[in-house]
Amino acid sequence: MDKLSLNKHISSSFNEEIAEIRSHVMAMGGLLEQQLNNALKAIINADAQLAKAVIDTDLKVNDWQLQIDKECTSIIVKRQPAASDLRLVLAIMKAITDLERIGDETRRIARAALESFNSEQQELLLNLDNLGRHVGQMLHDVLDAFARMDVETALLVHKEDKKIDREYEVITRQLMTYMAENPHSIPKVMNVLWSARSIERIGDRCKNLAEYIIFFVKGKVVRHSSAEQLEQEIRI
Repeated sequence: MDKLSLNKHISSSFNEEIAEIRSHVMAMGGLLEQQLNNALKAIINADAQLAKAVIDTDLKVNDWQLQIDKECTSIIVKRQPAASDLRLVLAIMKAITDLERIGDETRRIARAALESFNSEQQELLLNLDNLGRHVGQMLHDVLDAFARMDVETALLVHKEDKKIDREYEVITRQLMTYMAENPHSIPKVMNVLWSARSIERIGDRCKNLAEYIIFFVKGKVVRHSSAEQLEQEIRI
């Protein structure tokens, strides 16, 4: 086999392996979208059975993370990718770590659903549902951006995290006020507060995913950049 045909073979094999890895990332992301949706349904509807299903399914999320990490390590060893190819593999490895942590946060939300809440406390969960839906949309959008390596959508998701932070602050104040007025409710309402925190952290993970997209496309680490700096980096 001559050198040219060998290079074509290697390039073709690399592309096929990368395509398979990316499909696995999307499968993992799709599972997490469903997990988050089910965890929110479980806590709003006090559905213990659905909550337990979310908790049990977290093992599949962990399995995906281990499998994809192994595939990425293998492709680095075998193909020794350089430049943008290496950035893509690194972006994927970073992304699956954040996706696995999204799974951890979703599991925590589901555990809170195993608690029972009275009708007044149930009203507090409605704001939690709104925050969860907002973050769920962020997750959907950033996964779509990751599939297409779409920097513009990644930037929009990155900006959305500030809105999530503000919503979380409002919910936190509401919950703290309720607990101050109803001290007997503190143990249960603390579960709502931790769930809100988990949802806010999922938003942070989505922001990280957006940064990995920018890292791959632009070749720049923007982890500690302000929104203004980030947009400037993208426009260059």
